[in-house]
Amino acid sequence: MISYIVRRVLYAIPILVGVNLLTFLLFFLVNTPDDMARMQLGQKRVTPEAIQKWKAERGYDKPLVYNDAEAGARKLTNTIFFEKSVKLFVFELGRAEDNRDIANEIRTRMWPSLALAIPVFLIGIAVNITFALGMAFFRATALDLTGVVLCVAMMSVSTLFYIIGGQYLLSKLWHLVPISGYAGGFDALKFVVLPVIIGVIGGIGSGSRWYRTLFLEEMGKDYVRTARAKGLAEPVVMFRHVLKNALIPILTGVVVVIPLLFMGSLIAESFFGIPGLGSYTIDAIQAQDFAVVRSMVFIGSVLYIVGLLLTDISYTLVDPRVRLN
Repeated sequence: MISYIVRRVLYAIPILVGVNLLTFLLFFLVNTPDDMARMQLGQKRVTPEAIQKWKAERGYDKPLVYNDAEAGARKLTNTIFFEKSVKLFVFELGRAEDNRDIANEIRTRMWPSLALAIPVFLIGIAVNITFALGMAFFRATALDLTGVVLCVAMMSVSTLFYIIGGQYLLSKLWHLVPISGYAGGFDALKFVVLPVIIGVIGGIGSGSRWYRTLFLEEMGKDYVRTARAKGLAEPVVMFRHVLKNALIPILTGVVVVIPLLFMGSLIAESFFGIPGLGSYTIDAIQAQDFAVVRSMVFIGSVLYIVGLLLTDISYTLVDPRVRLN
């Protein structure tokens, strides 16, 4: 087990280097340091001297990835890529272009993101599995067909429709919850209720259909027919055998998502004015703040790799036949 984990960690290093380099190249293909300076200075007519001063103060006056003017290793180290991106591997995130500490911003903003993401995640799993079990239990009946049609219809509706419709109905028309905003402590509850409801409803279509497919696949296997032949009731077969054995593929999609809950929801946080990591990333992209963008992409990559590793480890807990060597 330990050797497997070590190998996976070592495999992750070139992946993170590639993601880091790709993010860097894509960002600077769209933007130049001069564009970033104009955006941050916030002036329509910025003097070349002001641009050069801004770039020099923040280290953007160097070549991007290769410095011909230097000798030896400094051809690679005295570059924007090395000074801005390599430090991420020791989780030195640095400062945003507005001089705020990125690590501190992440620590502050992660809690609103988790307050929204965790309830959506947990309630969504419970609702989707329950709905999928119901459809599988009443398979090939009118209830099953109605459920499948409903799932397809819900999958076909854009998330924006749920957000705008929910804000209009529950906030503007019925005045049950605030339309947007956020507050700390227990006051946060009234602000996250609507986003959580919309997040759960928006995921029922795709989630329930996927779980239903897994359950129906398990129900067609020999051990299920054997259980029925022994006289076990259908609910016992569904919950004691089908659900248990379907946990392995379910874990593939569940465990890998857990670390990514930290990253927040880009769309929901933006529409509901929640100051989480999702809205933080969107704001950084709009402001051409490369320091924040690279940090968030890097952290997201690390968390995704951690999620894959946790998925593999969780297999051994659900199915003892699986061994990691």
